[in-house]
Order: sequence, then C-alpha cells, then structure tokens
Amino acid sequence: MGTQHKSLSDADVQFIKNQKLFYLASSSGKEVNLSPKGYDCIRVLDANTLLFMSYPGSGNRTHTDAVNNGEFTIVFNSFEKKAKILRIFCRAKIVGPGMPRFDNYLELFDERRELVRDFFEFSVYAVETSCGGSVPFMEYKGERPSLKKWVVKMDKNHKLEDYKEDHFQPPDLHKL
Repeated sequence: MGTQHKSLSDADVQFIKNQKLFYLASSSGKEVNLSPKGYDCIRVLDANTLLFMSYPGSGNRTHTDAVNNGEFTIVFNSFEKKAKILRIFCRAKIVGPGMPRFDNYLELFDERRELVRDFFEFSVYAVETSCGGSVPFMEYKGERPSLKKWVVKMDKNHKLEDYKEDHFQPPDLHKL
C-alpha cells in the first residue's frame, strides 16, 4: 500500500542514491513533459530539496516549465530485488551560470563547468511511495556516452555556447 509524506526519509534518500535512472515530468500548461534521466546528475541537499544538474541537449522543456512556475514530479523505481516506486512532487528554481550558487553546486558533481547547462533546485512538498510490483526486473549495463560526447564535440568546435544560448530562457529574477 502506498504512503504519502511531506519530506524525504533517510530510506528514500538511500533509495535515490542507488538508482541509475529516474524520470522527470513537468508541466506549466496543457502538455506534460516526461524525460528519462541517467548519469550521476541528482543530489539530495536535504529532506525537502533535490538538485538536478542539466546537460545541454534537447529542447530544454524542463527549463521552460520552471520559468513558468510549473509543477514537477520526479519518479524513481527499482528494477531489481525489492520493488518500489518513489514519486517526488515539487517546484523548481533555476540556477544558471553566473548566478551565485552555480559554482557551489558544480562542486557537488564531478563535471566540467562548460558541459553543464544549469541546475534545478527542486523544493519538495510531497513524497509518495508505492509497491512497484509490476515493474520488470532489468539489469544495469552502464551509461550511454553519447550525450556527453556530443556536448564535448560541440564545445571543441566552439558551438556549445551558441547552442546553450539558443536553448536558454533566462529566469525571471522577480520570480526567484
């Protein structure tokens, strides 16, 4: 049976750390955006704050939804041993390059500055767990290198900053 809480428990934090994949859903209008996320790109800052490091690529819909005060759901689920689904309901603030906390957040990850598009600070207001009994068993075989290779190539060819600029909407500082 599922349960709901207002913040992450220690068991939830450990579960998050053990997962290799999560899903990020967002909406600030009619459409719901849903993206699978890999890599070591999420940190738990405290029981009500998650930090997501965003790489360049795609259309950056998550950014658009954050700027427009959208709703976010982050889903982690187990593909091995004990079944479990963890849903985290939150709102987001964007921390982009040049903003005060950007460098502090970058230190929490093992990544080069130029490869990071921005960070999302997720303020958690509800956490749900459920059994996940229908989720299949799957084996983790490793990360796909393709996105990071693409970003490095764009940077080497001096096209990454233009790409970031074309796919970036600066946050409305009055909303932060």
